[in-house]
Amino acid sequence: MSAQFEDEKPGRVLTGPAGLLLTAAALAVAALALWQVFRPLSQGSKYYLIFFLAGVLPLVFLAYPANLRLRFRRRRPGDTGPPRPVSARPTATDWVLVALAVAACLYPVLPMPLGSGGGGYNAFLDRQGLLAPMDLVLGTVLLLLLLEACRRATGWILPAVCLLFLGYGYYGGLLPQSWPVAHAGLDFSQLVDAFYNSDSGFYGTPLDVAASYIVLFTIYGAVLELSGAGRFFVDLSAAAFRRSRTAAGRTAVASGFLLGTVSGSGAATTVSIGAVTWPLLRRAGYPPERAGGMLAAAGVGAILSPPTLGAAAFIIAEYLGVSYLQVLGWATVPTVLYYLGILLSVEIDARRSGVRPVVIDVGSPWRLLARFGYHFASLVAIVGLLAVGVSATRAVVVATLLAVALSFLDGAHRLTPPRLVAALVTGVRGVLAVTAVCAAAGIITATTTKTGLGPQAATLLISGAKAATSNPTLVLVLTALLAAVALSLLGLAVPVTASFVIGWVIVGPALIDLGVSAPAVAMFVFYFAVLSEVSPPTALAAVAAAAVTGGRLVPTMWQTLRYALPAYLTPIAFVITPAGLGLLGIGGAQRIAFAAVVIALSVAVLAVAAGGWLPGVGPAGAPERVLGALAGVTLLWLEPVAVTVGVALAAVAAAGVLVRRQSTGRAGRPRAGSSANLREEKP
Repeated sequence: MSAQFEDEKPGRVLTGPAGLLLTAAALAVAALALWQVFRPLSQGSKYYLIFFLAGVLPLVFLAYPANLRLRFRRRRPGDTGPPRPVSARPTATDWVLVALAVAACLYPVLPMPLGSGGGGYNAFLDRQGLLAPMDLVLGTVLLLLLLEACRRATGWILPAVCLLFLGYGYYGGLLPQSWPVAHAGLDFSQLVDAFYNSDSGFYGTPLDVAASYIVLFTIYGAVLELSGAGRFFVDLSAAAFRRSRTAAGRTAVASGFLLGTVSGSGAATTVSIGAVTWPLLRRAGYPPERAGGMLAAAGVGAILSPPTLGAAAFIIAEYLGVSYLQVLGWATVPTVLYYLGILLSVEIDARRSGVRPVVIDVGSPWRLLARFGYHFASLVAIVGLLAVGVSATRAVVVATLLAVALSFLDGAHRLTPPRLVAALVTGVRGVLAVTAVCAAAGIITATTTKTGLGPQAATLLISGAKAATSNPTLVLVLTALLAAVALSLLGLAVPVTASFVIGWVIVGPALIDLGVSAPAVAMFVFYFAVLSEVSPPTALAAVAAAAVTGGRLVPTMWQTLRYALPAYLTPIAFVITPAGLGLLGIGGAQRIAFAAVVIALSVAVLAVAAGGWLPGVGPAGAPERVLGALAGVTLLWLEPVAVTVGVALAAVAAAGVLVRRQSTGRAGRPRAGSSANLREEKP
């Protein structure tokens, strides 16, 4: 079910010879990825990427049908659960594309001459800048295959964006040279050379990240899931809050965080926690739309939660030349603030709507930890190994082996050889769509590099801000706001990974030119790329949540935005002031503590403004909510004067709520179960 609402589309359920072929090829890809960790191929990283893409790209055409709509079997009497997809055999066209993919991917290492081309890997590299006709033909074939693979796996929008960049590279020389985005022009052979035979094209950093990191982490996630870790995390969350009045909501939020540590997928986490916690939320009195918003906001946090962030986090490490542990450190405080905002919204809703306490029939959390707490061992191992200098690839392999060994402590989830094979195949299948996206992203990065579009777009963005004001500080703020809007709109159309790559090469240079540090810019782009999953009108996680709860789609999207709104504005603090680096754990203990405390207060007052309730006091009226919103936004500035003003506004808003409560003479708590208090509202 989660695949229907994820960035990638649902794949085929293959059986028979095609299923055996996919299993064998997936195992070969997994073995190659593991071999590269401990015995890297002597010819270099690009040589490995050629073989990796040759193993993965054909599987995309086997696993994903050309027709993205799946047919379903009719239900039989007594069937429960969602209908299962019909097993669809690959068509003759699919097999032709598989053969073409193998040929186009392996051509650069073809040892024999083929006309003026071929001749081996070194000969292929020597022709860089002057491709042979066969190079041009097979490079074009691979270009078309990648566009089709992206269309099958993610939809038509990303291929359309890639074609837009391709058209810009080819026709940009025809633009008036006075235009900021004009360039000298590139012919088609130059473009294919940049895509096929350079380090910034198909075999650039995004594909390197997919082949070196993401495939290993998806295998690790599949191993943990099959070992029973996912169910344990949900049970532990329920047990921890089983006696709380807001147990249902807290369980959903905590489950999202714990599952996010191993998932890295927003929609998948949303569906996983929704399947277990939606019945609890319904019994507590949450309407489907409000419960769906909570589930979606908690699920999207999976992409932000260490130690397995979304795929774009690995690209950040490669682009900036830092360790993955540093990226985890940058993500820690913002992740805590994100879930703090959701948790506060849950508490506010519980008091505003008068939800009912529910009895959660689970055991003691200490007993669960004693019996199944070993599931945390592999997570701790990853962080510990990274801390002592072990590479991220070796750390996750060791953690995977540890998870496999510990699975034998639970008789129901032992990873016997057949189950281990299933985990490896599931892990490789999980990277198919990401690999297609990352390879196709080379079209964008290579075109940007060859045409100089990045600096030109940066100049255009900054000029737009300078047209409104000449104050350097306000120029930075306006540029950040324009960048945030652009990233949010971009994320509505393409997957998170592609959104980050495009945002980094187009928006990133503008902020860097204004003096913002590269880590702050990278995390700013990353967070807005991720948060696009909760932004209407697409909001993939909200769509998945609405499918689980049966709620209306548009109100569910609005509720998701309301839950995520406090943290939605936090990334702006990364870039508009140097003190914002404290949120990323940069700048010493004093700066980090100051930034964390101030932004926590900002998140709190924004949650109160969005929810219309001050916990412990009572309902907030429109004037108090407006003051709270102004206070929350002002606190994002993280400078002494702005913080003082923000705190004063927050205090006035709180005093206003207190005066309102005293003037009405009511306790400020609605009657539990009141249907009038459970109506859905837009934030």
